[in-house]
Parts: sequence; structure tokens; C-alpha cells
Amino acid sequence: MTETSLRAARAPRETKAAGLEPLAVLPVFVPLRGKRVVLAGSSGGAPWKVKVLAAAGAHVDVYAPEPSEELRAVPGEIVDGQVVLHERTWSPDDLWGAAFCIGAMEDEAECVAFVAAARGAGAIVNAVDRPHLCDVKFGAIVNRSPLVVGISTEGAAPVFGQTVRARIEAMLPRGFARWMGAARDWRDGVTARFHGFAERRAFWERFTDRAFAEPDRRPTETDLAELLGETEAAPKGGAVTLVGAGPGDAELLTLKALRALRNADMILYDDLVAPEILDYARREARTMLVGKTGHGPSCRQDDINALMVQLARSGKQVVRLKSGDPLVFGRAGEEIEACRAAGIPVTVVPGVSAAQGAAAALGVSLTHRDAARRLQFVTGHDRRGALPDDLNWGALADPSVTTVVYMPKRTLRALLARAVAEGLAPTTPALLVFNATRPNQTALRGTAIDLADRVEAAGLDGPALLMVGEAFSEMRGALPAQAEPNRVAV
Repeated sequence: MTETSLRAARAPRETKAAGLEPLAVLPVFVPLRGKRVVLAGSSGGAPWKVKVLAAAGAHVDVYAPEPSEELRAVPGEIVDGQVVLHERTWSPDDLWGAAFCIGAMEDEAECVAFVAAARGAGAIVNAVDRPHLCDVKFGAIVNRSPLVVGISTEGAAPVFGQTVRARIEAMLPRGFARWMGAARDWRDGVTARFHGFAERRAFWERFTDRAFAEPDRRPTETDLAELLGETEAAPKGGAVTLVGAGPGDAELLTLKALRALRNADMILYDDLVAPEILDYARREARTMLVGKTGHGPSCRQDDINALMVQLARSGKQVVRLKSGDPLVFGRAGEEIEACRAAGIPVTVVPGVSAAQGAAAALGVSLTHRDAARRLQFVTGHDRRGALPDDLNWGALADPSVTTVVYMPKRTLRALLARAVAEGLAPTTPALLVFNATRPNQTALRGTAIDLADRVEAAGLDGPALLMVGEAFSEMRGALPAQAEPNRVAV
């Protein structure tokens, strides 16, 4: 009798994203090249706004009866667009034909009148330092044009927004502007060359990889030729990628895992995958829950294999998203074999394993050189859900070994009792870590002889990992008295 026959089966089911969280404002980008813009007034923010408008290629008419010296200097400082300074008060007739109007005057009544006149002329309106009068608002800008990043805090924390802008500035090489210019120049040719969406997307994925690898050099026609050739030579059709999602913390995803999620057409994921990890998938990707939970209702492995093959044969890029590392007790072998048998290309993106994540969160070395000569990963149950008959008990009892047991909850007491009977010292430090790397991570600490009693008394739940060995003795001495999220309990 197999493990799946002992528990209720369930079918894979498509899931839907919860959708966007509420937005304080809608981020939109307004093309102004060649269009007329009016700015009236000469308050402190006027010069910068004129420069931004001109940088967007607009024809800017500035109406200011007493312009500041800084505002007077702007027409000679612009590098794009056009600025004309009119040293007089604005009139309603000045606003006709303007796509965008900005009021930069100190007087509230005059600003209200300007806004009303601009709206009457059919223009979008912004009023400097008067958010209650604005149709749109300016934010912080990171300029790698045509790559432009806009940042808004909706007035809640402008300094915070400026700090975010500075961080993004540091992350985005200035050379990206050259690559974005090349993308603009090459786009029509690429579209004409590749009629299918999948091939065009593959081209731009290769383009992006090259831009990130060499951001500071200018792309050339040689780059274009190589990218076109690589795309044409690439295998066509669907494929499967097994991706390790890590034990829970989304920040532990690898760059390669992120790329796979952003390229996927279909994502088949397990119950233990943290929901926020799916937020990194491209918006058009469909998601299906193919849950496999220990000792609970689970999708049959044969059904998952068949679904992967079916989707890939239909031309889809399929990501099989697994908690931890797919090659560590993740049944990756069966899924790889199913794909190969069907002639489906399959690759694996490793992830941070639950053992690595738990050890890092606890700040303990699994292979401390004074305590461990070997590290071993063991499964806590067999296909029937029982304690495996063929465990190497001599290896488990070795005092120079750190042992990590996956899926140990049901067999914890029997496993530790048998290990002690086979020679493991009863006082050997032992930990059971729940929800490794997640905000509610909790670890119960004990010894091989008493940990099972502590676990039963605590009544904790969630995916668990058993860690046994003298490597954990260094944690003795500075531990809290009770189990709390992200804590260790004695």
C-alpha cells in the first residue's frame, strides 16, 4: 500500500492572486514631447518643475511678472524641450491649447482661479504645495531615460521618498540609459523578425541579461546580431523548470529563481510555498496549487507529473515551485524522470534548503569543527508515513555527526527513542524548528531523551525540522525561558 493511498487525494486547482493592495495614488506616465505646457508664478518650486517639463520634451510657457533669478536662468540651462519666459501675469487665454498647467503662485485665491481656468481649458492641473488642488502630483524621479522610475509617498514622508530615490539611483547603473535607447531603436526590427510572443519575450530576456551583465558599455549592432541569432537557435516549445522557493522567507530566493518566476506561463506550487513568493511571478502567469502536505490531503504525484508534461507539450513555460530545495526530499527525481520520459526539457534551480535556513536563522553552524565531522539529512517517514525500517542507526548515533531530519513530527518520539537505544547519548542536544525563516519561526530545544515531551507540551504547529547533534551545544546558556516566534525555548 502506498503513502498516497493512505490519505485523501485532491486534484490540482487553479488559484488567483489576491490582487493589488490599495494604492494611495495611481502611478501614470504622461508623454509631453512636443506638447505645450504652462507654468504660472515663481514660487520656490517653479524652476525645478520647469526643468523637468522641458526634460520631457515639452514647450513650456512661463508666466511670472517678477521671476526670481533662478527662474530667469532656466531657459539657458535646459538640454531638451523649449522654455519661453513671459514677464507678466497669466490670463485665461494663455491656457488654451495647453496639455498641462502648473500653478506656482503664493496667493491661494489666485491659485484657485488658475486651477479653475486650466481645467476649463481642458488641461491636467498641478498646484505647487497645494495637493488639494492637484489633478496630478510630482514625485521623486530616477532618470535612466527611456527607463524612468517615479516615487511617491503621497506627501506622507517626502524625506523617505528621497532616500528611496537615492537607493534606487545607486542600484541602477547610468549605462542603462544607453541600453534602453538601443531597446527603443531595435524594437520594431525585433517585432518584425519574431512574430510569436514567446520568441519576442525570449529575445528581450536575453537582452536584459546582457544589459545587467555589462551595463556600462554601449550596446552595438554586434549585440543585436548575436541576440537575434541566439533566440533563433534556441529550442522551441514548452519546458519545465523545478525551482527551489526556500523555506519561507521570500528574500532568500535566488536571482535565477526570480528570473524563472518572471518568465513562467504556469506555476505549479506546493502548500508550503510562502504566498508572498508568488508575488514575484509575472502578472500574466497562471498559478495552480498542487499541494502535498504531510499526512494530509495531497495531490497524487502521478497527477502532478502528468499535468507538468501536458502543459509543457502545449508550449507553456512551466515552473514547478517547491519549498526549500527541490533536490532535498522534494521528489524532484520523479518529476525529472517524468519530463525526460516525455521528451520535455527540464532544468533545476536550487534553493536554500530548510536546514540551511533554520541554521542561519538560529545563528548556529551545522558543521562546527569542534563538534561535527559530518552532516546528514534524513527523512522522518517512509512511503507509508511510518518510521523508515532502513535508517542507518549507527550513523544516527555517531556523536561526531549533525543530523537533520525532514518531516519528523509524526515519528519524532519513536525516532529519538530508537536512536538512543542504538547508542545516541541521551543528553545529545536536539532542536525542533517550526516554520523556519518565517516571521513565526519557533524552535524548541531539548535533548534526545526529552525533546518529544517538550514538543507535545508546547502544542506548536507548522512545517518542522529536527536537528540533532553536539553542534547545538554552543547555544546553551543564553536562551529565553519560553517559546515565542523567532525564539528558541529551553
